[in-house]
Amino acid sequence: MFSRFFIERPIFAGVASIVIVLAGLAAIYNLPIAQFPEISPPTVTISATYPGAGAEVVAQTVAAPIEQQVNGVEHMTYMSSSSTSNGDVSITVTFDIGTDVDQAAVNVNNRIKLAEPGLPQEVRRLGVSVQKRSTNFLQVVSLQSPDGRYDAVYLSNYASLNVIDALKRIPGVGEASLFGAQDYSMRIWLRPDRMEQLKLTATDIAAAIQEQNSQFAAGKIGQEPTSGPVPMTYSVTTKGRLVDPREFEEIILRANPDGSVLRLKNVARVELGAVAYDFSGKVNGKPATNIAVYLQTGANALQTADAVRKAMLEVAERFPSGIAYSIPYDTTNFIRVSIGEVVKTLGEAMLLVFAVVYLFLQNWRATLIPSLAVPVSLIGTFAGMYLLGFSINTLTLLGMVLAIGIVVDDAIVVLENVERIMAEEGASPRDAAIRAMAEVSGPVVAIVLVLIAVFLPVAFLGGLTGQLYKQFAITIAISVAISGFVALTLTPALCAVLLKPGHQAPARFFRWFNRRFDSLTTHYARWVAFIIRRGALALLVFGAMLAATYGLFRIVPTSFIPPEDQGYYFAAVILPDAASLGRTV
Repeated sequence: MFSRFFIERPIFAGVASIVIVLAGLAAIYNLPIAQFPEISPPTVTISATYPGAGAEVVAQTVAAPIEQQVNGVEHMTYMSSSSTSNGDVSITVTFDIGTDVDQAAVNVNNRIKLAEPGLPQEVRRLGVSVQKRSTNFLQVVSLQSPDGRYDAVYLSNYASLNVIDALKRIPGVGEASLFGAQDYSMRIWLRPDRMEQLKLTATDIAAAIQEQNSQFAAGKIGQEPTSGPVPMTYSVTTKGRLVDPREFEEIILRANPDGSVLRLKNVARVELGAVAYDFSGKVNGKPATNIAVYLQTGANALQTADAVRKAMLEVAERFPSGIAYSIPYDTTNFIRVSIGEVVKTLGEAMLLVFAVVYLFLQNWRATLIPSLAVPVSLIGTFAGMYLLGFSINTLTLLGMVLAIGIVVDDAIVVLENVERIMAEEGASPRDAAIRAMAEVSGPVVAIVLVLIAVFLPVAFLGGLTGQLYKQFAITIAISVAISGFVALTLTPALCAVLLKPGHQAPARFFRWFNRRFDSLTTHYARWVAFIIRRGALALLVFGAMLAATYGLFRIVPTSFIPPEDQGYYFAAVILPDAASLGRTV
C-alpha cells in the first residue's frame, strides 16, 4: 500500500513535505506580482515623424505604406494608427494573446524594412522606431521647478539627458518616454516680406542651412602620397555643426556679383527654443515635464516600481538647485493595497478553518495535523505557479483563499477515519492509520480528481475571460493535487506519531456544543426526510429558484471586472476641432 510506506517512515514523509514547502518559498521570491494576470494582448508600437507635414499628409505618405506592409504579419489581430498635425504618426499592432512579443517585434521590423523605400526622405532620415511595451503606464515621474527658475524646455532637456537613460536601465522597465518632449532646437523665424523683396524661397534657405550646418572631413597635411619625404602629418580640423544662434545668423544665403553677401539674419530671426510647442504638461497646476514608465511584459510591478523610486532618489542627488521631482501617478499603490487585503483574507480564512476543525474535533493533537498539512499544500502551490509562468495576483490569491476550505477536507477525511478506528476498535495510532488508509486511499484520490475536474475546464475558456480566470482555476487544481499527495503521505504519518489512544472527557463548552449540534442534526434529518417524501414539491421549489435566478441575471448590471476606486480621477473635456493649445489649457 502506498500510504503504509510513509506511515512506517514518518521522517521520509516529513522530508518530502519540507521539500515541497522549500520549493514554494523559493518560488514566492521569484514570482512576478501584479494586480491581474496578463490579459491584455501583446502590442508593438511603430513611431515615425514627418516634420512640417499635416495629419492627412502623414496618414497618406507614412502611415499607409507602413500599414500595407505590416498588415497580415504573423499572429496579428488588428492594427490602429494615429496621425497628428505636428507630423507624428503612431501605429499600434495588436497580436493574439500568448504571442511571443519579442518575435512579433522582429516580424514587424522586417515588414517595415520593406516599406522604408516608399517613405519620404525626411522620414527615413529621422528613422522609424519599433517598440514592444505594455499599453498601460506603471508610473509617471514628474520634474518641476518649484520656484519657477527653469522653464518647461529646460526641464524637458534635462530629463532627456539625465533621467530617461537611468530609468531605461532599470530591470523590468519596458520603456520610459517623455510626454511631448521639448528638446532644444534652433528655431528660424522667416520674414516673408524680406524674402519677397530679395526673391528667396523657404527651400533656398533650408538648402543653405543644410549645406553649411554640416560636418566635413578636411583631410590631412602631409598625407601620402607626397613628392618627397615629409617629417610630420597633421589632421585638419574645421568647425563642425553650428551651436549658437549668432553662428546661424551668419549663414550665407547668396553672394552678389558686387561682392556683398546675403546672410540669414537679413531675412529671419534666429533663437534657441524647443523643437515643438504643441504639448503642455502640468502637475497641480504648475508646469512640469512628465515621464511615462511602462512595465516590461512579465516583470514584477512592485519590484520595478521600487527600483524606479530608488533610481530617482539617486538621480535627484545630482539635480541642480531649483529642480524637484514627484511621482503623481503610481499604479502599484492600488496593487499593494489589493494584494495586502487578499493576504489578510488568506490569514483570516486559515484561522477560521482551524477554529472550526478544533471546534468539531475538540482535540489539540488532532487539530495540529490539518494545521500542518494545509500550509504544505498552499505554499507548495507557488512552486507550481512558478513552473507554469503565473504571477502572484488578485485572482491566484483568491484561488488560494478558496482552496483553504477545500484542501483541509483531504486531511480531515483521513484524520476522522483514524479517530473512528481508534475509538471503536481500540487500535493503536499506527495500526489505525494503516487500516484507515486502506479504506480511504481510494476516496481521497477520487476527491482530488473530482475537484480537479470541476475547476480545470475553466482554464480552457477562450478569449479574455479564459485568460483572466485560467490562473484562478489552475491554482486551485494545483493546491488540490498537492493536498491529495499530502493526505496520502504526511497526514497518516502524523496521525501515527501525534495521536494518542483514549479520549478525555470534553470540556463543558464542548459538551453543550455537542448537544446543540446533535439536536440540529436531528432536525435537519427530519427536514430532509420531509422533502424526500415530497419530491415533486422539491422540484417545483428548485424550478422557481432557477427562474428567479435567470430573472436576476437579466436585470442585474454586468461587467468584465468589478469597478474599483483606485484613487485616480480623470475628466473628459470635449473641445471644438482645431482648438489651439492655449485654448485647451
